Order: sequence, then structure tokens, then C-alpha cells
Amino acid sequence: MANLDKFVRMCNYLQDPIHVARFQRLCGVKGTFPEKQTEPGPDGPGLRRRVQHGDGGVGNGDAAAAQVNGMQEDTGHGDGSLPPADTTRAKPLRRNSLTGDVGQEFLIHNKLLFYLFTFGTELGNEMFFIVFFPFLFWNIDALVSRRLIVVWAWNLFVGQSTKDMVRWSRPASPPVVKVEVFYNSEYSMPSTHAMTGTAIPFCLFMLTYGRWQYPFLFGFSVALSWSVLVCVSRVYMGMHSVLEVITGFLYSLLVLAFFRPLLEKIDTYYMMGSYAPLVIVVSHVSLGLVAFSLDSWSTSRGDTAQALGTGAGAALATHANYHLGLLLDPPASSLPLTLPPLTVGLVLRSLLRFFIGVAVLLVTRMGMKAVTVPFLCRLFGLPSDDVRQARQHMKVELPYRYIVYSVVGFVCVCFVPVFFRVLNLA
Repeated sequence: MANLDKFVRMCNYLQDPIHVARFQRLCGVKGTFPEKQTEPGPDGPGLRRRVQHGDGGVGNGDAAAAQVNGMQEDTGHGDGSLPPADTTRAKPLRRNSLTGDVGQEFLIHNKLLFYLFTFGTELGNEMFFIVFFPFLFWNIDALVSRRLIVVWAWNLFVGQSTKDMVRWSRPASPPVVKVEVFYNSEYSMPSTHAMTGTAIPFCLFMLTYGRWQYPFLFGFSVALSWSVLVCVSRVYMGMHSVLEVITGFLYSLLVLAFFRPLLEKIDTYYMMGSYAPLVIVVSHVSLGLVAFSLDSWSTSRGDTAQALGTGAGAALATHANYHLGLLLDPPASSLPLTLPPLTVGLVLRSLLRFFIGVAVLLVTRMGMKAVTVPFLCRLFGLPSDDVRQARQHMKVELPYRYIVYSVVGFVCVCFVPVFFRVLNLA
């Protein structure tokens, strides 16, 4: 019992937003709210109602603190003096996904760390995976890429579902500075950025070590550095407490330990199973329906549906590739693989494949979005003039994400490689 009490006290200590605020100050981030702050309430993280449209601003100060925050000239000197020459006033790069709020200004005293942790947090965002998985699939190792997509989809599903069951709020602001506000209306326990930022590099390391020739220490160091950068960036951004990041890190290792021995069997079944297409569609859609009984729309619901849709499309494409004789996997006799010499021709060819392929994916996504959202709005009798508003209806958002991203996943894994053969780029 005593050990349990110690564990609870340690968790409460690590959940305290004051540690996030201290780390931000250490890294040169300062909010524009007044110096004298109200201490966080005694309730800790607890449960909360998800932010609704009329609940006020989101940024460096929650709705209750929005009036005292603003864009003030007070830089923390207490005398109204101007900030030092190396200080930059900035706002979050993206508006809040639910409220549309752009956030409050904050001061940056260390631009290098700001850019480093901005890059780190982008390693867990949608745009990175749109770039990373296709590049890996088209230019390096298709087998590794499609197995990583399986891990990514399941990791997001488990993490986002857990968030919406636990329902802990984001770290309180003040004292925390909201360097990012896009995900501020989501629940926060565990950090799914920390989960994907841990699962992807370590799974990449486990899938490639022995299959490719490189030193163990090099691969492990890259994976660990990638993971630490993403995890620490979420604290820097003010989006997660220390406890939530640690939980996300450990949770992802648990998910990875469960799936790692099964990946080869899953991949083989996707390729050869007689009922694989039916199982893929039913399982991915069912998982989404189970997970999405939320109190309101959120980015977590959309992101999870997007990952499940992408995973379903890639799996269906894997099945099609196998039966059409289009698999890109090298024969077992060629293992372990080695990187070919980097020549100008190889680099240009890889870049050409990448840019043409991504262009095809973006056009596909744009076209599917233009068709799917109006169709679903007409189907359910909703106005289609405001796409953002329409997509906040679950009956529009979920089919939209599944349909659009399953098609994108299929095009990436099946159609684009065939297109490369037509262009003599395979």
C-alpha cells in the first residue's frame, strides 16, 4: 500500500504543469501573461468537458485566462522595457482545430531550440507521414514501409482511444505557455506524438537491423534520438505534462512488443489470405466505430480514422500487388541489403519518383475530398457550403476520412509504382 501511495504521489508530481512551465523558461520561452499567476487548482488533471465553440480563446491561458493574456508589451522585466534584441514575439503556427483560435503571442529567447523542437513535433504530424512512408516505400524498402504503416495505424488507434477514455485536460495555461494550439482541444493522456515518435523509429530499427547492413549502435542511436526529440518537443510546446510523455513512450513500447512478433504474419495474410480484403475492411471500420463514441468532434477522431483508412488502403493494395505480381520485395537471397553508392543519377531518380508520387497522392486526396464531402452532405441532408463545419458531424467526418485516405493508401502502394514503370522510373 505504501508503494502504491508513493507511485500516486510521483504521478501527481510529474503531472504538475509547473514542470512544463519551468522547462519552457529554461529553453527560452516566455508567455505574455502577467508575472503574477494564479496557481493551478487542486483538482489536478481530472476530467473535463471538451472545449466547445463558444468557450473562448485557446492559447497562452485557457478560456478563463484569455482576458488577462492578450498581446501585451510586458516582457517579464516588470518595468515595461522592450525585449532584448535576440527576443522574438511569435504566435503558434497553426490555429486550433476545433475553435479556430490562433492562440496568443509568446516570446522566444532561443530561436535554435524553437526550430529544433518545432521540427521534433512535426515528426509526429500528418504531413511528415505523408512524406516519410511513400519515400521509404518507393525508394528504399517497400516491405519495411508497409509494416510500419500497420504499426502506425494501430499505435494511433490505441493511443487516441485511450485519450478519449481517460479524458485528461492539457496542461493549464498559465503557467504553461501554449507554443502550439492546434491540438489544444483534445484530451492529452497519453501523448500520441510520443507514442508514434517512439514506435516508428524503434520499429524501423527492428525491421531493418539485420535486413540492411549498418552498425547496431548507429541504428539504436538514431531511433533513440528521434524518440527523445519528439517526446521533449511536446513538453516544450506546452501540449503535454512530463507524465503524459513518459506514459506515451512506455505505452508505445508495450504496443510495439505486442505487434513486433505478429508483423510478418499480418503482412503475409494481407498478401495471401483468401478473405484478406473482407477482413481488412471490416476490422478497420469496426475499430473506428468502437473508438469514436466521443462527446464532441476532435482532431483525435479524425486522425485515428485517417490512420485506419490509410492502413486499410495500403493493406488492400498489398493484396492486389501480390496477386498481380507487382510486389517490390527483394528476394531473400539478396539479404542483407546494402545502400548503393550515392550518385547524381540515383539521387535525381529518387527525387523524381518522390515528387511525382507525392503530386499524385495530393491530387488524389484533393479530388477525393472534392467529391466525398459534398456527396456525404447531400446523403445526410447537411449544408455543404462550409466544409469545416460539415466535417464536424461524425457521420460526415468518419466516412470522409476512411474513403479518402483508404484511396490515398491504395494509390501509394499499388498505383504509383505501376505509374513509375510506365514512366521508366521503377
